Formats: sequence, C-alpha cells, structure tokens
Amino acid sequence: MILKHNLLQPLLEAARPTKRLVSVAYDVIGLCLAAYLAWALRIGEPWISPTQTDLTCLLLTISVSIGAFIRLGLYRAILRYMAHDAAFSVFIGLLISTATLATSAQLLGSSMPTSVPLIYLLTAMFFIGLPRIMVRNVVQLLFPLGDTKVIIYGAGSAGRLLADSLRQSKDYQPIAFIDDDRRLQGSQIRGLQVYASSDLEELIVSHQASNIFLALGKVERANRLHIVRQLEKYPVQIQTIPPLEALTRGQANIEEVRDIQIEDILGRDPVQPDGELMQANIRDKVVMVTGAGGSIGSELCRQIIQFQPRALILFELNEHNLYQIENELQAHVQNEQLDLRLIALLGSVQDQGRLVSAMKRFNVQTVYHAAAYKHVPLIEHNMIEGVRNNVFGTLHCARAAQITSVETFVLISTDKAVRSTNIMGASKRLAELVLKSVADNSRTTRFCMVRFGNVLGSSGSVVPRFREQIAQGGPVTVTHPEITRYFMTIPEAAQLVIQAGALAQGGETYVLEMGEPVKITDMAREMIQLSGYTVRTAELPEGDIEIAYTGLRPGEKLYEELLIDNNVVGTKHPRITEALDPSIGQEQVTELIDALSLACHEWDCQAVQAILKKTPTAYSGSGHINDLVYQPVKPQPLRVVTPAKTV
Repeated sequence: MILKHNLLQPLLEAARPTKRLVSVAYDVIGLCLAAYLAWALRIGEPWISPTQTDLTCLLLTISVSIGAFIRLGLYRAILRYMAHDAAFSVFIGLLISTATLATSAQLLGSSMPTSVPLIYLLTAMFFIGLPRIMVRNVVQLLFPLGDTKVIIYGAGSAGRLLADSLRQSKDYQPIAFIDDDRRLQGSQIRGLQVYASSDLEELIVSHQASNIFLALGKVERANRLHIVRQLEKYPVQIQTIPPLEALTRGQANIEEVRDIQIEDILGRDPVQPDGELMQANIRDKVVMVTGAGGSIGSELCRQIIQFQPRALILFELNEHNLYQIENELQAHVQNEQLDLRLIALLGSVQDQGRLVSAMKRFNVQTVYHAAAYKHVPLIEHNMIEGVRNNVFGTLHCARAAQITSVETFVLISTDKAVRSTNIMGASKRLAELVLKSVADNSRTTRFCMVRFGNVLGSSGSVVPRFREQIAQGGPVTVTHPEITRYFMTIPEAAQLVIQAGALAQGGETYVLEMGEPVKITDMAREMIQLSGYTVRTAELPEGDIEIAYTGLRPGEKLYEELLIDNNVVGTKHPRITEALDPSIGQEQVTELIDALSLACHEWDCQAVQAILKKTPTAYSGSGHINDLVYQPVKPQPLRVVTPAKTV
C-alpha cells in the first residue's frame, strides 16, 4: 500500500498540463492495444500482419478519437474523480472511434476483417473506459476526501470547474449542487445531484455541510445579493470563488476561495468611470499625492498609475507606509512596463518649505491632498496635533501649490465636517473654509474639495475591527444600537475623487453620492452570519457571537450628514454633486488662523475649542476637553505675606 501510495502521489500532484499529456499518451497506447487485440481475437492468432493501409486506418482512427475525447471534455475532467456523465462521454467517444475505424477501413480498402470494429468497441472500453472507472475507487481509498463538506451554489460552467478543483483539494468534499434553473434540478453533474434552493436546509442537516461556495458566474449584483441574503439564515460559512475567466486562464486557483465580504453586500453596481475625467489631470502630468501611504492615498496612487502620469510623487510622513506603497507600485510598474517615474518623499504637510521644494523640484501639476488625521477618538484625545495636521497642513499644502503654480489641487474631506460634534470634523470643516479662501484669491491654481463618508476596509474602520473580533469569537462591539454611517468601497471613492477633481473650475465643494446610510448593528449581524456563525441574543442564547454595545465615544454622532445646506447642483457625473456651502472672507480667515496658531503654539486646548465654536464650522462639541495631556491652569489663591517680627 505504501509503495502504491508513493508511486501515485507524484502523478496526482502533477500540474494539470502534465496530467493531460499523460492521459493523451495512455489513450493513444490503449487504442492501439484495443485495435490489435480486436484483430487477434477475430483471427484467433496473436500474430497479425497489418498492411500500410491498415496502419493508415489506425492512425486516422486514433487522431479522430483523441480529437473527439478533447471535444467531449475527457481531458478537462479529473480522471480520479470520473463521474457518470464523464463515463457517458467515454462511451460516446469510443462510438465515434469505432465508426471512424469501420468507415476508414471500408473507404480505404483495408484488409481488416469487417467484424474487427465491433470487437474493437468492446476492447477499447476495456482499455480506455475501465481504468477511468477503477481509478476513482483506488484513489479515494488511498487518498480520502477532505473533511469539510461543501455545497456548491451554481451548477453552470463555474460550478463544474469548482467541483473539479475541489476534488483535487485535500480539504473539501463537494456533496451537491444548488441551482435555481429548474431544467438542471434533479440531474447529475460531475457525479453530484443538483437540488433546488428549497432543499438547502435538509441537505445541510443530512450531510452536516459547513460551507456553501458561490459559483454564480456573471450574475447581476442584485441577484447575487438576493442569494446571499437567503443563505445568511443557515449556519454555514458562505464563500465565493474568483471569476471564471481567472480560473480558466490559470490566473487563480482553488486556494483563492474567499469569504463573502461585507463589501460584496454593501457595494453598489459600479458606474463605469468617465475615461476623459479620469485622465484629465493625470495623463502626461506630474502628480503628487500627500498621505500616499494611507487608505485613500494609496488607492488614489493605484488608480493614478493606470492613466500614465509622467511622474507620481508619493508624499508621506510614515516611513513604513511609504515603503510599502512604493514597493507595491514599483512592482506593478515593472510588471506592466509602464513608462513613469515613482518618487517617494518623506515629509510632513505642516512643513511648507518641504512642500514648496518638492513641488518646485519636480514641477508638480496636480495635487491630491489626502494627508489627514481622521480617527475621531484619537483626535479628541490629541486635539492640538489633530488641528495642526488637518487645518494648517491643508493651509501649507495649498499655499505651496499656489506658490509653485500647481494646476489642480484636490482636498479630500469627510462627511464628519458637516455640523460636527467632534474636533476631527470641525478641523476638516475649517480646512474646507481655509481652502475656499485660498481658492478665491488664486489665479493660477484650481482648488476644490471632495466630501464623502466612510470607506469600507480603511484603516481603523469598523469592518477590519469586526473581522478581528469575529475571528476571536466575539463579542463584536458597537457603540450604539441606532448608529448609522454612509459607506462606499475604497476603489469607487478614489475614482470619484479623481473625476471630481477634473470637473473643478475653482473653489467647488463636491459631494459624492453615498447611497443609503447603513445601520452598524445590521452590518455587524451580517458579518457574523456571513462567517458561518449565529448571533447570540436574548431570544437565541445559544448563539455563537454576541453584539455588545459600548456607548458613544467622545465626539461621536449617531448619524452623519453630507450637506451643510440642501443647496446643491448636479454635475455631468451621476454620482457627483456640487454643494453650494457658505464661505467666509479672507480677513476673517486670517484672524481665525492667527488666533488658532497662537492657541496651538501655547497648547491651549480650551482656546482651540472656543475658536472652533466661534467660526462658522457648525461645531457643537460638548465643551468637555478630552485631550489626554492638556491641564487647564487653575487660578492660584492670593497669599498674604505677614512681615517677620523683629527681635
């Protein structure tokens, strides 16, 4: 048994092309042996004397047979898992082979006895069909199937390919197909029964299935979403495969089966980017991205290099993040043989001199300003640094762009800037007002800002945190049962930012259409169910993972808004609108900046908060200072000094 195991193991683990080549070679030999044995049985002697015409008939038969086997998919099927439909294909292929042998012998005048083709059909089934049937039992005996029982949703091309791939895996055991096409229900494909979705619960229980793999091919997002929603109620893990095109081209494999992500549920049908807008500020230009190592900044860089800038400058304060994004982009540039220069610069957006030097040295034409501190609780606890980076960083970056005659400057803003209850949002709103003031006095640079909500999967967002908590067995923590947020995917946000920047004439505030707000509790529940767990509640105390409510954090709102006023106008892009927000004059901006600069210099958090409340940022903080370092100076009581008595 050990010897057989050692002999079979290298073949079973060989690459698919190698296995196909071995199968073809075996079939050629098997067909030759079948023809010889059929002739020998017919004449009753082991020695036969074929003529040149006989050999020509045999060669023609083998060629047609191999071609038929290929068309019938015998070399796509996994030999060791040959099923009933594959056995039928073998039979059809051998009928074609037999017909070819009989016809060619008749037409070419072969000396072969006329009954040989009939005997050949039987001997060929012995040499070609029988081994294919036997190998399944032998291999399953030596190499048992995986313990993880899987139901495949979708019995089309993607599902069949997945079934074949799973059977090569040592981890998975496919047990059935589910398909909504009634024509397929009740049939057998790859040896697996096709059931209706109504049979799912019974299948899961009877087979103790733990996973459902989606193999839906090119299904519209709405249909995919409907299927996922139906599957969430079952105690199984829902996973999906790479696109069929990637599998057939060898660009992906079974190891890349992944969990259904919350992005797949909350994501929208993508709007095809406007190519003209995408490349307007990028193609053949020198582009700078500040905060290039962050969630939005790095995705902006990935999108930008697709449109052939002359150079891309990665400006980043965090050394590790800069190193990672530069390596990633450099590898992509080399693989795609792109003609552009990548320049990685360490620096702070609070250093205007560094910014001016960089923009002047490389003749920057477009700036995407994504550098900002964005985490609400952290900024509440580090007020001065948050204001300095978000307000003065934007101011210095905008002034540097103006000094060096940058063509286009795009500020990445946030929905938290609208009627903010926290320092982060107020600082971003003030940054918008500052940029608007700079834009009103700029003759060379077009300034604009783009405001949007949360992006799925960004650093520090709820999605990665929920995934980590689920992996640890919970609980999943949500601050409030009714809290809602807007979400979009990072790639969509980056594309819309680039397109919004191309619309700018100067001073606009663009708002990205975010769809409907999402209740965070619903998101947590959905992520738990997609991971194959149940939510523990008072009604279901035996559930797997609990959702725990921790209370709103300092400065956190129950819901976010995208518009200060409802005064908006449309643009040429269906998901980008322009908000006609109020602004303030240059003189007032100068006074605010001077006062804020002094307060930050003196580390006076109370003064910073007071200034933010006085400005038209609509900031409505609680008044409580949450900074971890700040200690207000308490007035000292007067001390009466009594003169010393003289002796």
